[in-house]
Amino acid sequence: MKGPLFYSKILLFGEYGIIKDSKGLSIPYNFYNGALKMEDNPSEVAQQSNQSLQRFADYLSKIDDSLVVFDIQSLNKDVKAGMYFDSSIPQGYGVGSSGALVAAIYDKYAQDKITVLENLTREKLLTLKAIFSEMESFFHGKSSGLDPLNSYLSLPILINSKENIEATGIPTQSSDGQGAVFLLDSGIIGETAPMVSIFMENMKQEGFRTMLKNQFIKHTDACVDDFLKGDIKSLFKNTKQLSKVVLNNFKPMIPAQFHELWKNGIETNDYYLKLCGSGGGGYILGFTPDIKKAQLALKDYKLEVVYNF
Repeated sequence: MKGPLFYSKILLFGEYGIIKDSKGLSIPYNFYNGALKMEDNPSEVAQQSNQSLQRFADYLSKIDDSLVVFDIQSLNKDVKAGMYFDSSIPQGYGVGSSGALVAAIYDKYAQDKITVLENLTREKLLTLKAIFSEMESFFHGKSSGLDPLNSYLSLPILINSKENIEATGIPTQSSDGQGAVFLLDSGIIGETAPMVSIFMENMKQEGFRTMLKNQFIKHTDACVDDFLKGDIKSLFKNTKQLSKVVLNNFKPMIPAQFHELWKNGIETNDYYLKLCGSGGGGYILGFTPDIKKAQLALKDYKLEVVYNF
């Protein structure tokens, strides 16, 4: 048995801000994927995944059935038979490893599921997001439900506010463009829950809340608009501001050894770094007007280009 593939995602803009109603833009990233699988001689990794699925199945059996009903019997039967999630998506890297698993389980075991083929009204998208939020909370505390939504639909998702999300189109990539969005591998595994709790703690301070609204959300919203309009000049201007705001106010989310590198990008304009997901490790997202310059400046690190301007 091998189920359909579900892809990783990249939240280009909106990390942390979407908790407080900023805009956000999330795109599928097809480089990594995962699928539900069964085989006769499972590896140790497969056995660990199977045990995790057992705990997840127990959790899903307790979800409020006015939200979603699962065929728990079939799920338990398959888990007993050794089913696991075979995934190339790195965990703790901010590219949605648990999101893809949630999408796969919903796709296979949810009853009366909303499918990708039907007319996806705002109501249906919000219903899916609520279901996925509840499911994914099993993995790291409070979840927005956006990662699984992206993985399930395999479409870019525009978040206008908590109650207003839509599938969207993004400008076509320019294959010979110098500008690029890239992932920088920090080489450290990040954990979402501790990062989110630092953020929630900071939210108790009035100064932090003001910064979030007047600087972080302002530049995030502008970046989303610029990206969708294809206004590259303005996008880099706003990304630079966003990178500064993050460096000044989200230091605990940036691994210490990257503080200088982050600052260097802002000072040289060779690249601008921002958080990819909750930070604390995993990937760091980079934007550059000239990918060759960025590769030279970051030659000691592993970069993956995800989008060309």
